[in-house]
Amino acid sequence: MLGAVSRALGRILAQPGAVIGAVLVAGLVALAVIGPALSAKDPLAADIDRGLTALGAPMPPSADAPLGTDPLGRDVWARVIAGARTSLAIAGLATLLALVIGLAIGLIAGYAGGTVDNLLMRLVDLVLAFPFLLLAILLAALFHRTGMAASSRPVVITLGAVGWTTMARVIRSQALVLARSDMVAAARALGAGPARIVLRYLLPNVGGTVLALALVGFAQNLLAESMLSYLGLGPAPPAPTWGRMLFEGRAYFRIAPHLVLAPGAAICLAVVAFHLLGDGLRDAVGLERPMSRGAAS
Repeated sequence: MLGAVSRALGRILAQPGAVIGAVLVAGLVALAVIGPALSAKDPLAADIDRGLTALGAPMPPSADAPLGTDPLGRDVWARVIAGARTSLAIAGLATLLALVIGLAIGLIAGYAGGTVDNLLMRLVDLVLAFPFLLLAILLAALFHRTGMAASSRPVVITLGAVGWTTMARVIRSQALVLARSDMVAAARALGAGPARIVLRYLLPNVGGTVLALALVGFAQNLLAESMLSYLGLGPAPPAPTWGRMLFEGRAYFRIAPHLVLAPGAAICLAVVAFHLLGDGLRDAVGLERPMSRGAAS
């Protein structure tokens, strides 16, 4: 076990992209965790008297406000940090939900085979028949009309409910092979039941695949959350998210481009970082790149 982990770690370290991604991910997580200590400004507190120019425009970057201020005089640096916590938390919870759904369906379909496998894969095809972003917008809009609109739960549930299909298909293909291996046959001969076989023999052997897919799925969910927030379907104001900051700054792009560049750069950096790390880990475990949505199973 330790030897396999060491070899996988060596393959990851041999890929510059994966190393860069790991460093960037660690930096983003650290920024989200300890970020409030790096800024004494309240990301929600408006300061019209000192946060705006004499003409009432947002302040440009300065020593007092490294990334400038927004139209309400709020510190953009403090809001980017707060947005990192919100956006990363939503993407993380959505990825966890998608992982649980996809892992359960993939393992059950791969182990059971036959009719159960066919039914579950037709469910995957049904979800794949709809474009990811359009389905996410539809579900988010429906959830947004409920009493949960003021929280982040609609976005988490939406992204988790539509983002599990790749996980399910890849895990199912690996579980099909494992379910017919000598290891599982020996476990059945010793009297192990289906639940024990799935949890004891199948699940540990797909761990590397799950982690690699989760990292790539995290990047997808982060981008989708930013899009939903930009469209007004994310957490309600004044909670800062990167997508909401992009929406609020678009009207001031000519006179205050920092309002768009700061959250836009944060989104790009985070998505690239998780993609680099996920792709590196996927190559390290020898996993083929999954087929695009809409492809036949």
